[in-house]
Amino acid sequence: MTNLFPMPIINLPEADIQIKGIKAYLSQGENHQIIFMLFEEDIDLSEHSHEEQWGIVLEGKIELIIDGVKNIYIKGDRYSIPRGVRHSGKIFAGYADMTFFNQKDRYKVKINLMGRNLK
Repeated sequence: MTNLFPMPIINLPEADIQIKGIKAYLSQGENHQIIFMLFEEDIDLSEHSHEEQWGIVLEGKIELIIDGVKNIYIKGDRYSIPRGVRHSGKIFAGYADMTFFNQKDRYKVKINLMGRNLK
């Protein structure tokens, strides 16, 4: 997959997200995180909840079921998931987005075997 993110984003630490076929870059704020994600494979997301999440689709499509309501989001669409609301879905290969989490510790930085942050 061609990387659509510019070097300042690619140079961010990688987020440790345990999903096969994802490349995710983490911008850490004092009280939030912004994740830039690229998916190379189809992924089924099991139902879960967390703090508030807002995202914008940069490429591809995602199917989200938010509080029992199913929607498909494509390039240019925005979605919002309120705090504590159950959601699940399917991410299709080629999907990319920028996601804001109103949570400072949603994801950790990926660490290599030598104990260093991956970039």
